Amino acid sequence: MAMGKSVHEGEEHFGYVIFIAAAAAMGGFLFGYDSSVINGAVTGIQKHFNVGSSATGFAVASALLGSAFGAWIAGSMADRIGRVKVMLIAAVLFVVSGVLSGLAFSIVDLSIWRIVGGIGIGIASVVAPTYIAEVAPAQYRGRLGSLQQMAIVLGIFVSQLINYGLNEAANGQTTNNLWGLQAWRWMLIIEAFPAVLYGLLALMVPESPRYLIATRQVGRAQDVLQKVEGEDVDLDARIAEIDHVIKSEHKPAFRDLLGSNGFVLPIVLIGIGLSIFQQFVGINVIFYYSSLLWQSVGYNVSNSLLLSVSTSIVNVIGTVVAISVIDRVGRKPLLLIGSLGMTVSLAVVAFAFSHVNKSTAVSSIPKAYGTTAIVGAHIYVFFFAMSWGVVVWVLLGEMFPNKIRALALSVAASFQWLANFAVSQSFPTMSRWSLSGSYIIYACMAFVSFFFVVKFIKETKGKALEEMG
Repeated sequence: MAMGKSVHEGEEHFGYVIFIAAAAAMGGFLFGYDSSVINGAVTGIQKHFNVGSSATGFAVASALLGSAFGAWIAGSMADRIGRVKVMLIAAVLFVVSGVLSGLAFSIVDLSIWRIVGGIGIGIASVVAPTYIAEVAPAQYRGRLGSLQQMAIVLGIFVSQLINYGLNEAANGQTTNNLWGLQAWRWMLIIEAFPAVLYGLLALMVPESPRYLIATRQVGRAQDVLQKVEGEDVDLDARIAEIDHVIKSEHKPAFRDLLGSNGFVLPIVLIGIGLSIFQQFVGINVIFYYSSLLWQSVGYNVSNSLLLSVSTSIVNVIGTVVAISVIDRVGRKPLLLIGSLGMTVSLAVVAFAFSHVNKSTAVSSIPKAYGTTAIVGAHIYVFFFAMSWGVVVWVLLGEMFPNKIRALALSVAASFQWLANFAVSQSFPTMSRWSLSGSYIIYACMAFVSFFFVVKFIKETKGKALEEMG
């Protein structure tokens, strides 16, 4: 009976840990939905507001400026008011952005409300991995940390599926009316529903035990630790361990990210490097522009949106693979495999796009090369999803020393969003210059990322957070 009870209690405690990690990762779902829903709406936005590629590029990428700001302030906010309250703030920003960007009357206010949503994305991108890393037992932390990326790819998939469904309901044109509004507007407004759910879930999860101990709420911290680490945990020892780490540090400031020589700490630079490489391989070109991309080489709107759905499915599959092996294989091997796979597949896509025929009024691609581009793009998404998509977020949640973790994660995530903005803003112009050349650049970045990982990334598999640094 005792054994049966112990097994039952273990399952119950693990189930609770999964629930609170999944609730935090709901911010990742909104992150994925908000950042990629524009892919389906962009054609309608371009036609409705009658704007060119530069204005379109800014409207798409403007959210990323907000994301960089949100990520920058999230760490200090989380340390000041707690992880849960920061999640609630992000939920409100997502609701406001979804509704008001969908009702935008000009490209300017659309961009403004996209920036507001971007702030929510940036906050969620920091607080979710921080919170999950702090509540997850060490033996589960890789898989639970991966829930953030799983939620992101599910958000991307759902947004693409909704985009396709709304486009079909509007007879293949996102500027056609549905229920009194153009279809592209509904694509943006629907985000408010999961945003409300995120807020409700945030009200149901406990505060991070590390934050509670830091703010002298030891009794609440004991309750949380017992629920997430099980009945057998030595609460006094765990509280003492965390308290010792907290007392040995002071409130982090940006000067704490600098070494004695005045330069940024190497571990922070490595985190920034990871973030930049994750974006410079061009992954978000697929998720922000694939609809326009496939249309530019001769596919119609419906087929281009269907291709976006299929790449999102591959994205989910790759993420499931990563989650299932990350705590067995480790972080570093997955990054290396991903870098090589992305290099080859991006080179294949670049080769296929070199055969685009621009001599006609509408660009087209021979069927064989079009198929090659589609297959190569799907393989590329798979290798990204099973490696850099998941592992970077897990590493950013666990690689920094305790005293600078939240702050360093904010800085690294901010650089990720700035890199994302640079890629997203530049792609419309770059693709007009050379679609194939754009993908050659992304392939080169993937190739260089392999050597960056070999040189600078240390394995964190199975280590307690208190061992970092």
